[in-house]
This record gives sequence, structure tokens and C-alpha cells, in this order.
Amino acid sequence: MKFLLIVLKNVRRNLVRTTLTALGTMVLVFVVTLIWSVLSFLDKVTTEQASDVKAIVTERWQIPSQMPFAYAASLEHGAARNPGDIEPTETMTWQFYGGSTDKENKTFENLLFFFALEPIKLSTMMDDLDPQTLGPEKNRELMQAIHKLEANKRGAIIGRERLERMNKRVGDRITVYSMNFKEIDLEFEIVGVFPDGRYNQNAAMNRDYLNDALDAYQRSHNGKKHAMADRSLNLFWLKVPDQAAYTKIAGQILASPEYSSPAVKCETAASGIGAFLESYRDLIWGVRWMLAPAILVTLSLVIANAISISVRERRLEIAVLKVLGFRPRHILTLILGEALLIGTLAGSISAGTTYLVINHVFHGIKFPIAFFPAFLIPGQAFAWGFGIGIVTAFVGSIIPAWSARSVKVADVFSKVA
Repeated sequence: MKFLLIVLKNVRRNLVRTTLTALGTMVLVFVVTLIWSVLSFLDKVTTEQASDVKAIVTERWQIPSQMPFAYAASLEHGAARNPGDIEPTETMTWQFYGGSTDKENKTFENLLFFFALEPIKLSTMMDDLDPQTLGPEKNRELMQAIHKLEANKRGAIIGRERLERMNKRVGDRITVYSMNFKEIDLEFEIVGVFPDGRYNQNAAMNRDYLNDALDAYQRSHNGKKHAMADRSLNLFWLKVPDQAAYTKIAGQILASPEYSSPAVKCETAASGIGAFLESYRDLIWGVRWMLAPAILVTLSLVIANAISISVRERRLEIAVLKVLGFRPRHILTLILGEALLIGTLAGSISAGTTYLVINHVFHGIKFPIAFFPAFLIPGQAFAWGFGIGIVTAFVGSIIPAWSARSVKVADVFSKVA
């Protein structure tokens, strides 16, 4: 306790230096927390799961994937045809419908990108929209919107930020002039809003509305199909219990003659996302192994510089402490204690503030990579802040502290004399 009191007094001795050191630590911890949040999320989505494995079926030879919607009927059963074949526990079709609410002047503010799917799949198959992730209140609001979307094929659930950019609200009606389904312009009623987070810029619609519109196009054009009628299915997701089931069901799909025109491929969601992120490989590598370590080294140097100045100013004081009976280990502990106190407090405060501000004020880090528009700060950020503070403080202060421990009383007093 006495040592702690001495450490506190020493920290308060030069408040300007202590404050500047703490602020420098907080800024650098803030930056590292942002970087690690993005990297940890990307690591999470590209790590193979042992259970509840999601598989993605896409067109083999073309990006973007465009398959006949007729594939969905057999894919829902995992292409099971023979005795011993297995079926997925759950499936979901993905169709992408994009357009603008202004037919002539298309701007970022009036663009909309829809997932056309079965409404109930939003809560069972979409990442970050399950009840466990959302919590009771947000899940209740999402389920209300889903039920409205099921009852009203013209309904739409739109992300909060996209609604704000369009200056629209729940209950409003909009017309979307499609860019990828030419002449398939659809009217929507906004029936709900996505929970804050990953889908703030996206929208969801009932797949039946899009498919009915494609059928209506054929009827109104003397039997001529729309150009996208036989390639409107972009992705097909399957959920299986484990990796063994995935291997079995992937083999069934790839061996099926039903998917030959066009041919398809089946891969885990983690593998698919990893392949999609391949174009960002060098950027992610540089951020992970160059930028983040450089910031940590800089933080250690900031603390080392502050502690070194403090030790040089207090050589006489340290000599007096030794005369009074303080041993070298006591001196070492005092100097390290000052650095660790500043580092841990500043790091923890910075991480906590970053978590609250980024998640609840800015609703995520707006750093779009691939199809992820924003990244939230995870709960482990609190541990990151504490860990970064204590490790960098120790690394930065160990040399100045050892120098203080080695101060020779005779040399100090001879210079004073």
C-alpha cells in the first residue's frame, strides 16, 4: 500500500507529462483496437466451423454467379437422389436486386441493394440476425418486420443508414427502377428496419415478388422470357451439422447431372469468403504484420521517452531513497509501477470509450471491405486495451527502470558537491 501511494504521488508530480503520455497511449490504443476489430472479424468469418457448417453453392465459371432458379428445388434437398444420401438441415436462396428510386438521376443516396429471399430465413440463416446475437428486444422488432414481409410481398426491410440517406421511414412507399433486372421496376412499402450493424446499408425483399414479376414479364411479352429469367439465382446456402456432412452433401451436388448448364461449385461459407477476400490479401497482411506492430512499437517508445525523462530528473531523489534504505528492487518496482499504472489505465479507458462510441454512436467502423460495410468493436476490446497498456508500458519502461535501479549514490552526490 505504501508503494502504491508513492507511485500515485510520483504520477501526479508532473501532470502535464503524465497527461500527454496517457493521451498518446489512448490514441494509439484506439487505432490498434480499430485495426484488431476488423482483423478479428475477418478471421472469424474465414475460420472453418466444426458444427452448423454453412455451405455456398454458386456458378462455377462466372462471377457474379447466375444460376437458374429451378436449381433451388433440388438443392433444398442437397441433391439427394440415392439411398444413403443426406439432406441439409436448412437452406436459403439468394437473389440480388439492385436499383434506384430515381429513374433518371442515379446517385449513391437513392441506390438500393436488395437480398431477395424467404423472409423467415433472415432470422435463421443470415449472420448476426439470430436471436442469440440480437437479444430479446431487437429480435422481437426484427420478427415483427419479418412477419409483415411474409404477409406483404411488396414489403421491404431496409437498413437504418440507407433509410436516412433516402430520407424515408417505415410506412413510406417507394418505386425502385432496377439496374440488373431491366424493365422489372417494383413498388415497395417499407415495413421494417434492420437492427443496427452489418446491414445498415442493405435491404431485403420477398423473393416471391421478384419471381412473380419475372413471370408477369413473360406473359406481357407474348411468351418471351426476361433476359434474367433463367439466371436469377445468385447463391444457394445450405446448413449441415458438421464437416463430415458437408463433405457428403458437397459430393452429392457436384455429382448430380442436374447442375450442368451452368456447372456449379460447392464450398463452405468460410472458404467462399476467404476466396472473395483474396484481392485484399496484401492489404490485410500489411495491416496485420506491419501497421499494427509499428503502432505498438511507437507506443512503447512514447512511454520509454516519458519514463526516461522522469528518471533523469529524479536521479538525486533516487540516490536519497537508496541512502534511506530502499533497495534496487524497490526502485525498479516504483518506476515500473508508474509506467504500468499510466499504461493500464489509459489503455483500458481508451478501449472502453472506443467500444461505446464506435458501436453505439457511429454504429460500427465504416471501413467497407468486400461486402462488409461496417465492423463493430468486439467485447474482447476491453482485454485488448488492458493488455496493450500493460505490455507496452512494461516494454517501454524496463530499460529506464533498470537504469534507475543502477544509480550509484556516490556518483550522484559527487556531482552535486
